[in-house]
Amino acid sequence: MQVTYPMAFVTAPGKVEFRERQLPALQDHQVLVKVRAASLCGSDLHIFKGKHPAAPLPVAIGHELAGEVLQVGRSVSRVRAGERVAVEPVIACGKCHFCQRGEYHLCLHISFQYRQGQGAFTPYFVAGESWVHRLPENISYAQGALLEPLSVAVHAVRKSGLQFGQTSAVFGAGAIGLLVLLVIRQAGGGECFVVDVQPQRLETARKLGSVPLNNREVDVVEKIRDATDSLGVDRSYEAVGMASTLSQSLQVLKKGGAATLLGIFEEPEVQIPANLFVQREISLSGSQGYCWDFQRAVELVASGKIQLEPLITHSLPLEALPQAFDLLLDPKNEAIKVVLHNEG
Repeated sequence: MQVTYPMAFVTAPGKVEFRERQLPALQDHQVLVKVRAASLCGSDLHIFKGKHPAAPLPVAIGHELAGEVLQVGRSVSRVRAGERVAVEPVIACGKCHFCQRGEYHLCLHISFQYRQGQGAFTPYFVAGESWVHRLPENISYAQGALLEPLSVAVHAVRKSGLQFGQTSAVFGAGAIGLLVLLVIRQAGGGECFVVDVQPQRLETARKLGSVPLNNREVDVVEKIRDATDSLGVDRSYEAVGMASTLSQSLQVLKKGGAATLLGIFEEPEVQIPANLFVQREISLSGSQGYCWDFQRAVELVASGKIQLEPLITHSLPLEALPQAFDLLLDPKNEAIKVVLHNEG
């Protein structure tokens, strides 16, 4: 007997629909997960607005999830039915030049489950056993859903080469920016400035150990240079996806500093102060998702070195997904991380 179940899709800008799907037969190395928690991401908002550069509508929505293993294929050996897991939603070919080097985040054919028709806002999720990560008992399902964005932050800070005691600036106090801040703090980074325009998010950034700066109220570049004896910071991270903040992330660097770009740009063609690269010998690099970073994210949360609960501002049932988008798109921006639960 075929089992049908609902899965959320963005079918047009601002429109979410739950479409009925049929549960496929498990292949030998696949795992069937009962989704218990899934969280909304900034990229989901880009999709919701119809402005994600790599996800044309209609498209399934959601890629941050955790749940319980219900069934495993006959060749699965890493997990068993009844175990709690988080899902790494990447799809890599395993055969190209980069995959063969272990750099699966650079796979020539890289994709993600939601782009291939399987989103996280649904009761069931099928994943290859290589992409599920067992959750220690002290990590809740909600925390497990946030391991995916935490892995993004872990990868970005690792890619930036941050060293003990180095100063930094994070542009954007949304979930990714705040997770970058948390990773910087546990890595022994020095003073960290966090830039945003929403007071509540900046207050959260302050509580998490940063110097908050409101981009609408102060000259951020001037403030950071004044606070660093006119030197600037060693590392900066752009987690907004705007030309203005990308420019600022370069301007606040000290000579020889490095900026890391995480934000998704709805308008990909931007202008930057190019002469700074020569005048100050700075660098700019991109950070693509994660690669062997889920394992580190699990360790950081399980050990208590990173606390994810302060970022979870709202918990809703799965059917309240449209309201979850309303919360995140509210001009007051009080929501940071909205987690949807499936108790059925």
